[in-house]
Amino acid sequence: MELRDRILYALYGIGAAMAVLAIWPGPSGLIDFIATPIRAHMPPDARLIAVGVFTPFFVPLKVLMMAGLLLALPWVIYQIWAFVAPGLYSHEKRFALPLIVIGSALAYLGIAFVQFFVLDKMFAFIQGVTPASVNATPDIASYVEAILSLYLAFGLAFQVPVVVMLLVRFDMVSIDKLKSFRGYFIVIAFVIAAVVTPPDVISQIALAVPMCLLYELGIWGARWFARVSRAPDDEQSGVSSVE
Repeated sequence: MELRDRILYALYGIGAAMAVLAIWPGPSGLIDFIATPIRAHMPPDARLIAVGVFTPFFVPLKVLMMAGLLLALPWVIYQIWAFVAPGLYSHEKRFALPLIVIGSALAYLGIAFVQFFVLDKMFAFIQGVTPASVNATPDIASYVEAILSLYLAFGLAFQVPVVVMLLVRFDMVSIDKLKSFRGYFIVIAFVIAAVVTPPDVISQIALAVPMCLLYELGIWGARWFARVSRAPDDEQSGVSSVE
């Protein structure tokens, strides 16, 4: 019953966020916003096209649903937290809530990075190599699908510090091991970027480089996180060992 209630509360929050966004800026306003990066590199009178019969209806609805989910993300995460919190020890609550906040902030940061930096550079590169005889007017459905996949990829990739801190906290790996793994992680980051991003150098570098920087941030944060999330028994044994 508790799980059902929390799921319903989360869905109500998403529905309320969609209702607000449907009023302002509206589905058309959302489409115009996410289309800003590509339209900045298209001819002045050029517009995105809709090939499918029902595309002008379903694509704005899909964007509205995704925007509603993003807007209600803190509320959804709070419902998850409220469901699992009663089963956690006090020291576990102490580190679970900061992780939720940090993870949400990093997800928003990754999506904002895509919208305001990656897409602009990527489309500038694509339009720059487009032959003069080709009129690049993408389909709105394929465009939305491409940028949503980038939102998801960057939102997940920006969770690297959270993953690193959890690995150290649960003694699955040590900080020294993470430091020695730096070179391998750089290779892994570029491989992941090559797989999940479009086949252009700009977006691949834009994903791989932040992942490497966030890996270093995760190593730095793991020291602090392992200390503040220590269980009371571990704290006492740590004190006694120091004494």
